[in-house]
Amino acid sequence: MWFGVLGEFVVRRDDGSSVAVRGPRARSLLVLLALEAGRPVTVDSLIEGLYGDHPPGDALNALQSQVSRLRRDLRGAAPHELVESHPLGYRLAVDPDSVDAHRFERLAAEGHRQLAAGDHAAAAATLRQALDLWQGPVPVELGEAATARARAHRLQDLRLAAAEDRAEAELALGGHRELVAELQQLVAAHPLRERPRGQLMRALYGSGRRADALAVYEDARRTLAEELGNDPSEELAAVHLAVLRGELPPATRATPAPAPAAPEPATVGRTGPPAQLTTFVGRRDELERVSRLLGPLDRGGGARLVTVVGSGGSGKTRLAIEAAGRDPGGVAFVDLGGLRDGGDLPRQVLNAFGVREGVLNAGGRQSQPPDTVERLVAALSDTDLLLVLDNCEHMVEEVARLVFRLLTSCPRIRVLATSREALGITGEVLCPVPPLAAPPEGVSATEALEYPAVRLFADRATAVRPDFTVDAATVAPVVRVCRALDGLPLAIELAAARLRSLPVDEVAARLDDRFRLLSQGSRTASPRHQTLRAVVGWSWDLLEEDEQRLARRLTVFAGGFTLDAAGRVCELSDAEAVERLTGLADKSLIEGDGGRYRMLGTVRAFCAERLAKAGEEEEVHGRFTEYFLDLARTAEPYLRSADQLDWLARLAAEDANLQAALHRAVRTDQDTAFRLIAALTGYWWLRGLRGHGAVAAAELLRKVGTAPPQGLEEEYVLCVLNAAAGGEDGAGGGFTLQPYWQPAEEIMAELEWPPRHPFLTVLWGMGTGAPRPSALTGGPRRPDPWSDALTRLGRGHMALFGGEVDEAARQFEDSLAGFRSTGDRWGMALCLAELAMLAGWRGEGQRSMALYDEALESAGQLGAVEDLADLLCRKADGLVRAGDFAAARTAYERAARTAREAGAPALPAAVEWGLGEIARLSGDLTEARRLMEAALAGCATGWFAVEELRARVFVALGRIAEAEDDTARAREWHQRALNVMIGSRNLAGAAGAVEALAGVVLLEGDPEGAALLLGLGAGLRGISLDQDPDVARTMRRARELLSPDAYEAAYRRGRAMTGEEALAFLGRA
Repeated sequence: MWFGVLGEFVVRRDDGSSVAVRGPRARSLLVLLALEAGRPVTVDSLIEGLYGDHPPGDALNALQSQVSRLRRDLRGAAPHELVESHPLGYRLAVDPDSVDAHRFERLAAEGHRQLAAGDHAAAAATLRQALDLWQGPVPVELGEAATARARAHRLQDLRLAAAEDRAEAELALGGHRELVAELQQLVAAHPLRERPRGQLMRALYGSGRRADALAVYEDARRTLAEELGNDPSEELAAVHLAVLRGELPPATRATPAPAPAAPEPATVGRTGPPAQLTTFVGRRDELERVSRLLGPLDRGGGARLVTVVGSGGSGKTRLAIEAAGRDPGGVAFVDLGGLRDGGDLPRQVLNAFGVREGVLNAGGRQSQPPDTVERLVAALSDTDLLLVLDNCEHMVEEVARLVFRLLTSCPRIRVLATSREALGITGEVLCPVPPLAAPPEGVSATEALEYPAVRLFADRATAVRPDFTVDAATVAPVVRVCRALDGLPLAIELAAARLRSLPVDEVAARLDDRFRLLSQGSRTASPRHQTLRAVVGWSWDLLEEDEQRLARRLTVFAGGFTLDAAGRVCELSDAEAVERLTGLADKSLIEGDGGRYRMLGTVRAFCAERLAKAGEEEEVHGRFTEYFLDLARTAEPYLRSADQLDWLARLAAEDANLQAALHRAVRTDQDTAFRLIAALTGYWWLRGLRGHGAVAAAELLRKVGTAPPQGLEEEYVLCVLNAAAGGEDGAGGGFTLQPYWQPAEEIMAELEWPPRHPFLTVLWGMGTGAPRPSALTGGPRRPDPWSDALTRLGRGHMALFGGEVDEAARQFEDSLAGFRSTGDRWGMALCLAELAMLAGWRGEGQRSMALYDEALESAGQLGAVEDLADLLCRKADGLVRAGDFAAARTAYERAARTAREAGAPALPAAVEWGLGEIARLSGDLTEARRLMEAALAGCATGWFAVEELRARVFVALGRIAEAEDDTARAREWHQRALNVMIGSRNLAGAAGAVEALAGVVLLEGDPEGAALLLGLGAGLRGISLDQDPDVARTMRRARELLSPDAYEAAYRRGRAMTGEEALAFLGRA
């Protein structure tokens, strides 16, 4: 069957023939059902969709009449009833991919993902396929109700986003000329949308129409000012600046798109070297040397640590980036320049690999977080990789320790470092960076251009003055400049930038004056350092006063900055910020790329001194902290909405600045520090950065003690939870968490409900349960959809642990609907995983697998690699129970690869358990025991709360002993599993051990006792796992040895036991 709603209402049979659906209401009903294909649509939603605000008096009968009419029209179109009744309403029983709207969303999301991954050709093809499904605007059959209009707007928005994504992919493939007309139409249809404006500017520029590209920007600025009173965005301004400077315009940021229905779990994403906006000049010998050293042994290489050493401004970073770009393997780039605390070094490197801690099952007072270095070692232990560590000089000792550990533990990685001094590790090979060669005075222009210092000057000068050439008239001052600057690339670039406003002979003369002053000063600094300071100081002196003020204030940023941030922190209007940042960029004092700017380290250090001399440090740092507190607070509610991924990405881009603001607040303003930690907690946990705030949180608790500040009680508890997330080692040496738990528990016991910070409930509940029963069992609804969904999730877990499976499923379904309505992927993944497990318990294998796939997609969008591995394991467990060993083995192997990437050694233990189960159920007891013993060793790491996995391993070892007729050993293993689960108060989890004991009791000659234990296990869990091969075998044998009445009586006695009665009975068993 095929259902079309995108521009043309059509229903077709598999043979292509049309199906007539008569009547506008029946067609609207079919459209409403088709847009939720495969899912039930409630009666209320259908009535509202069909009749809007004016339903008929007997709306239910009217709806049933339309359903009957639709069923008559569709009868015979498929071998089964297409419109099914459901307890909630009605359902169109078709594959969602047979509806053009669903297929469009899947393809649009797939194309978006391909675009983000850099596969432009595939993205363009996929997005064309998606857009070809549209035959016109959304049909009138969708209805006029508010929800219908919202659906129509959403589909149109997705269509527009897909069109922009396709244009982005085509631009990357060089299709500039072909796109111009299409983008002009898109801009005309959506004049206030800036992304297609930027794309049109790039298409025009790439077609040789630079003036037309600039005209598009002027039109955008005028239109936005007249219609909205706004200036163009930072992204569009960056494209404008790039066109002005004659550079290839940056890619415009993609609008988030929905996820495909059937995901492939993501792998770890590494941070590659930053893109460069200028050409690489000179250094060919050094580049060849570094590439050779890092290459294979038979080509003169084999070095595993190469350190590029040189003074500031000598071009170390650029040389490393160029060498990394030549490397045939994977590359990860880590800039350490903005790092202030050596204790944060391992986490900074870990983040560069995209390694995230789990967010679905993270937390818990008893859960011991992993050591960051150990996670890093686990993630890289089997990885072929070049790790680039840039700007190591300010923490050489810390870098040396980490690099030594990585090189000795991860045999396939190589390290390329840049530093002003050697790391001093055995096996380190140094690659000094000498000055660029400059010619002697008196050479001709042709001879001068053979020297790299002159070529660099000429290249950068041409960028600001296209008509500049090194000729007979200019060669002498150019040579004088290059010689005076000792061939230092940064100094040469700064001098060349001055040709925008000064002739080259005046640049040379002013530099001569500067160096005469320098020669009268201190001689303690190295000559190259004096040279660089001289040229930076000269560039500073040539700035206007307002430019100097901006340059020194920009030094408070630790990780680059946006136009908005610079304006707020430096007290500039948007127009002033654009003008002055452009001026500083023109003078090469800052660099701009895709809407963000950064200041070079050497320039930043000089300007920071000027900030201190101006007496503005405290004031500007205060505005800096205030700005990032406002950003974190603004983002927090969006992290619980459909804009979640956008805001996570925005905060991730500002991570270094957020950390700098937090560490300063801990030192100088503890109340602000508490507020920052509270506002950032959701970001840290959703991104899998569980220990990111641990050091700051622990230091803050040390300063404040056990008395929470008045009015900041919730923030205090979140501070305690973040300190706990780092563990006592990760939170800093000598830190003990225990004294802070009691005030936190007292606060939670008296907490006003609902809390101001919703994530507080999540994180506290992960480790200790609900703060009090009324938190989950109060009124039927909470104040907002997200909080209500969270409450229902908690109720679902309470019901699950209490053996009320049907109630748990109902609560999880309601919670899922709530999280879907807000767009929160974290909540969706949690609910989907639990519903997938319950579907597996009920024998609904196909539905269980589909739910796991959807959970995998939600977790993957968050970048939660560890959760992907965990979900793959759980999916594989279900496949084992269903007897599909081949598919299960494939899923386990994928989980193992993903777990290695996540640096999570406890998860491979779960994989070994699963593979051991396959071996056991296949009859290979020797291999099964080997794998189970390996899994048990993995559970002993203490990194995670692995009690349930340990219990499952005990049960498996018991079943192996049982298969070998060693009933005493089998009982011992099963009892150990039971003790673990009872000790952790997980009675539902104890059900597996109880059912395993039933098999032993049966072998001991007590079929009635076995039946009772089977009933007891089903009662603890709330459902009998009839599909489980071990349970089914024990059940079958017990039935064979007992009469039907005797079996049922014993089974019912076990099933009827309360939790207390079960504990008492098991204590005697």
